[in-house]
Amino acid sequence: MTHYLNNDTICAISTPQGTGGIAVVRVSGSESLQAVARRWKGADLTDMPTHTAHLGKITFADGQILDEVVLTVYRAPHSFTGEDVVEISCHGSVWIQQQLINTLIDAGCRLAMPGEFTRRAFANGHMDLSQAEAVADLIASHSAASHRVAMNQMRGRFSGELQQLRDQLLRFVSLIELELDFSEEDVTFADRGELTTLATEIHSVVNRLAQSFHAGNAIKNGVPVAIVGATNAGKSSLLNALLGDERALVSDIHGTTRDVIEDTITIEGTLFRFIDTAGIRQSDDTIEQMGIERSYTKMEQAQIVLWVVDNTAPVDTNQHYALLIESHCQGKQLIAVFNKADVAAAPKLTLPDGVRTISISAHKEADVDRLRQLIVQVAALPTVDDNAVIVTNARHYQALMRADEAIGRVIDGLRQGLSGDLLSQDIRECLHHLGTITGQITTDAVLGEIFAHFCVGK
Repeated sequence: MTHYLNNDTICAISTPQGTGGIAVVRVSGSESLQAVARRWKGADLTDMPTHTAHLGKITFADGQILDEVVLTVYRAPHSFTGEDVVEISCHGSVWIQQQLINTLIDAGCRLAMPGEFTRRAFANGHMDLSQAEAVADLIASHSAASHRVAMNQMRGRFSGELQQLRDQLLRFVSLIELELDFSEEDVTFADRGELTTLATEIHSVVNRLAQSFHAGNAIKNGVPVAIVGATNAGKSSLLNALLGDERALVSDIHGTTRDVIEDTITIEGTLFRFIDTAGIRQSDDTIEQMGIERSYTKMEQAQIVLWVVDNTAPVDTNQHYALLIESHCQGKQLIAVFNKADVAAAPKLTLPDGVRTISISAHKEADVDRLRQLIVQVAALPTVDDNAVIVTNARHYQALMRADEAIGRVIDGLRQGLSGDLLSQDIRECLHHLGTITGQITTDAVLGEIFAHFCVGK
């Protein structure tokens, strides 16, 4: 952690590991230009204006040429980190990349810690903490929706909304605390009616943001969809058909799938996590029993449950499974997928209210596209436009919930006519939790935990 607190000049490879056409090595710090100049053959770095690119050569310490490169200069404060930054585009040989890092370290740089470039941008006021976290989300985005959410957060839409709330609360808490200084004179500076209106409004906004986490988490990590049913009903065949790949082993032998198999696919811009589970049945096999227990667990964790019904099985058997699965799907979106429609018609079953049904043939991939569309419809995720503010970060969600509890106590206190010092304490607590989201209030331990999950070159 002490590395984060000094002014070392740092370097790292910012492009993915492996061989490619080019690779980019980033250098940042007050001595970045001087360090690179020690290994540079080309135009004088001291005269290079910001945001300019130059062709030249990088050398070893003994003067031998390592590679011909394009060097781009970003002078402080007009750079990502707010410091002098040099980005070196070299050929994508793994050996060249590693030798370039070694020669820069030899010239006075230090290898960057995970997320250190972004942390320096945060420390230098180029972005707040929620925007910094959005950088990692943007890099990891895997769908149009997750990309838009990360872009909106990185542009400061979430931060801006929180800052408006904090500014209004700070004004009121300062007025209330001013009253305490004049307590003997019994004066009132903070209008309690206006404060009640504001607190109610803030409660509504914070609650809306917190409630968006359910959809935001699904957008970011994928909507979990559990595929469940009896053995040999066609669950693995359905997974393969949905993914368009032979991901799961398919066999006529009962109990082939003994553990969960997960894979993801993007449908209409939204990521879905499909989970093929062990077939539910009575079994004396210890390993299969463990797989069945995991099936129930995944069913309870899923947002959508695809119950695969074997059209060829006896009606009373399918009805038994209907009751069993219903008991584990409270609060879930349940779709009854009547499989093997090419062999037999869907049985007439008594199903719970609200269960959607569809007939398919997983083996022949008949009507699988229609099932995909139904899954998207059932997921019912909000449309993410350029103005959408959706919470995707669990840390933000927890802070919002605590802020909501604190502002709720302010509202109750106003109704009960509590004294200003008690109101001030709850307002301060709400401000504290909102401030932890943007980094206005934080600790090195929290920062270390956040940036430790970043890649080294970012």
